[in-house]
Amino acid sequence: MTSETRTLYSQLPAIDRLLHDSAFLSLRDRYGHTQVVDLLRRMLDDARDVIRNTQTLPDWYADWAQEAKLRLENAAQSALRPVINLTGTVLHTNLGRALQAQEAIEAVTQAMRAPVTLEYDLDGAGRGHRDRALATLLCRITGAEDACIVNNNAAAVLLMLAATASGKEVVVSRGELVEIGGAFRIPDVMRQAGCTLHEVGTTNRTHAKDYRQAVNENTGLLMKVHTSNYSIEGFTKTVEEAELAEIGRELDIPVVADLGSGSLVDLSQYGLPKEPMPQQLIAAGVSL
Repeated sequence: MTSETRTLYSQLPAIDRLLHDSAFLSLRDRYGHTQVVDLLRRMLDDARDVIRNTQTLPDWYADWAQEAKLRLENAAQSALRPVINLTGTVLHTNLGRALQAQEAIEAVTQAMRAPVTLEYDLDGAGRGHRDRALATLLCRITGAEDACIVNNNAAAVLLMLAATASGKEVVVSRGELVEIGGAFRIPDVMRQAGCTLHEVGTTNRTHAKDYRQAVNENTGLLMKVHTSNYSIEGFTKTVEEAELAEIGRELDIPVVADLGSGSLVDLSQYGLPKEPMPQQLIAAGVSL
């Protein structure tokens, strides 16, 4: 450490002295002692980094209170900022996906204002099931026998695999081993669920016979993954869900489908690309 660096370090104020400054007293009143002290420690660390890297004091050195005020105000702001979606992607995952209908917003607001029967059965005067009401609606819309509501698609796939094929093989086309946002990869999700991946076909072509030939005594599932975030064009061949479901029935093996960005509504009527819908796949014979 050079003498110049030591001199600069020595000019940094003590936290206790800053706290007794009148400007910091008002910040402590507004944000609390602990939060202000934590911030000052970070500011001192930042100042030391500036000195170490540039041999100068930080730009805000002359007014610690103003810098602290700006940082505290920024930290107090919500991370969720309104934006205008100009990405070209109508339902953008990183921008909150689909907007909610006004009726849904009002229903959520009302439910948050007072106690509700989230997990209480009034008729039985005892504990109920928190996903029952929504599951009933989903079953009515999709034709499914039952439903489980989770936070995201990767969680749904993990639970689906773990519940039905843990310790067994899951047969899936090599061209459908996708990675979605957040680095969720189908092979990794399978591994976490305790399943063994059994790839069939090639990147661009997979036939019905590939699934049939892959089945053995340890096969737990046949899996179809909708490649919603990319497409393979040209010399290609895939096995559609209805055909795979028929193979599953013949061999008495459940067939599961990962819809990815599947929709409950036919978006093509609004001029958007058509996406597979759960009700269509269930009608075609897909198990989950």
